[in-house]
Amino acid sequence: MERRTHAMLDAAYGAGVRYVDAARSYGRAEEFLASWLRLRGIAPGEVTVGSKWGYRYTGEWRMDAPVQEVKDHSLAMFLRQRRETEALLGAHLRLYQVHSATLDSGVLQDTGVLGALAEVASAGVVVGLSVSGPRQADTVRRALEVEVDGVNPFSSVQATYNILEPSAGPALADAHDRGWGVIVKEVLANGRLSRSGVDDAPGDTPGEVRGGAGVAVAAEVAADRGVELEELAFTSALVQPWVDVVLSGAVEPAQLDVAVACVGKHLHEADVGRLAAAAEEPEAYWRRRSALPWH
Repeated sequence: MERRTHAMLDAAYGAGVRYVDAARSYGRAEEFLASWLRLRGIAPGEVTVGSKWGYRYTGEWRMDAPVQEVKDHSLAMFLRQRRETEALLGAHLRLYQVHSATLDSGVLQDTGVLGALAEVASAGVVVGLSVSGPRQADTVRRALEVEVDGVNPFSSVQATYNILEPSAGPALADAHDRGWGVIVKEVLANGRLSRSGVDDAPGDTPGEVRGGAGVAVAAEVAADRGVELEELAFTSALVQPWVDVVLSGAVEPAQLDVAVACVGKHLHEADVGRLAAAAEEPEAYWRRRSALPWH
């Protein structure tokens, strides 16, 4: 796994990618990233390394584990995971994020945690948050108003945004206008906006699109333009003027090549309206996402 991780990082670096996204709960991701940085002699600042705190991985590499990860946004968890991340990534860490902040987790009202994050920001590390769920936009807007001694510790946000779930777009544009960095994740909608989301599966009605009606709309637009659905999905995110970074989620070089090739491409104006019709209601989108198998 470590060798394959290093090979992917080599491919990404060679393709010009300069942001790497990790988290304490991503298995041994920080450890593998740290060994790559050391072995390749990558100096702090040559790549932007982002990581996250707030979840503990419990799956132990078993797909049938009853619980894959446990959320904990307490100050104790922050202090513990911060030490663990610093021990591995040290001066390479440039962005530290609350992992999947939500309104109901209370992390945006926790003065102890916010004060600790403010200290991280004052030390020169960018502090951000990732958001998830049907109320992403509300969480982003609440984070924009956070203050600790008159200063907002946050200056970056990572959110799900794709053809099927674009609801956070206006809030992310607001964050960008405030000078925040904006990172977009899950552009392929966890695989729904890919060939596997279109192809028939055993037991499907012939010709039925597995990913749903929105995927069918997007697939039709892609076919009309003579591009793969994945290309359309990446392009639709990269063209947003408020997006700074789009995560690829690639696990093999060929997938990475598809994403990188979309940089600088444009959407046809006529297709913008067509793709808007592919959007799902946020509640429905996130219900379907939560039903997807862990892999």
